[in-house]
Amino acid sequence: MKDLAKISDGKALIAPDTITALIKKFLASQDIKEKSRETYGKALKQFFLYFKDTELRTLTREHILDYKKSILEKNKSPYTVSAYITAVRKFFEWTEGLKVYPNIAKGIKGAKASKDFKKYALTVEQVKTILSSIPRSSAIGKRDYALLNLLVRTGLRTIEVCRANIEDIRQEGGEALLYIQGKGRDTKDAFVLLTDETLKPINEYLAERKNTQDNSPLFASLSDRNNSGRLTTRSLSRTVKGHLIKIGLNSKRFTAHSFRHTAVTLSLLAGASLQETQALARHSNINTTMIYAQNIQRIAGAPERKIDKLLAEEVNSVN
Repeated sequence: MKDLAKISDGKALIAPDTITALIKKFLASQDIKEKSRETYGKALKQFFLYFKDTELRTLTREHILDYKKSILEKNKSPYTVSAYITAVRKFFEWTEGLKVYPNIAKGIKGAKASKDFKKYALTVEQVKTILSSIPRSSAIGKRDYALLNLLVRTGLRTIEVCRANIEDIRQEGGEALLYIQGKGRDTKDAFVLLTDETLKPINEYLAERKNTQDNSPLFASLSDRNNSGRLTTRSLSRTVKGHLIKIGLNSKRFTAHSFRHTAVTLSLLAGASLQETQALARHSNINTTMIYAQNIQRIAGAPERKIDKLLAEEVNSVN
């Protein structure tokens, strides 16, 4: 590995023809999911492309800080910035461990994410409107109603719904449960409760389908190209967005993920505790759930209304 890099005048130098080799070796050494591997590869490609005109690939900590600043100036989301910087940081941790290249990224942080949610939650009336707008006389109508109804009553992520099979619905203790493969999990070891209001539309939809097996996807595509195949996250998101637009919710902040925010919000509004709502959403940190509660409390006790009331009283007293 020593031929891949050298130290000269106290600075680390990488020959141009070794960058691709380094990235490939780094990615192969990482015990991560394939999607993360792709993200790391893309991030590192962009990183070294940014420095394509740097003489002898001389990189220092200041170069990385400059790169971070350039990403921020492009108005990339905090998530994207942090993902790219994480890949760079991991890469140089790896090169230093192999004594190939010093860790010049140590301690460099990603971007600070806003505590505000990027997607809107639906109101109770909007939930009722969108569900009632879906005709249930056809197979696609039954599917879409069952899908949106499941999302808003359980807070499932799109990927969790797409991974679900018919056999993942199980009866335990007299209750219907849907076992799911959660975010970052390798097995279906979490579940959501299917109430009668959630389960009935799913059963009506499944009764409409032909030639299903236990391992068939819970929600299937009805397109000519992928008929009966597993519904993809892209197709699911497009389906939900279509119904949102249909009732006039055309903002980019209304998406399939809005149904997850809606479920968490409605859970708290209905009187569920923070712990119960955390279990529903499967938040690893209760602080995430607390953001929802704080927003609800902020709106409910909005001092702006008290200001309006005071000003109205003052106007009336003058008159």
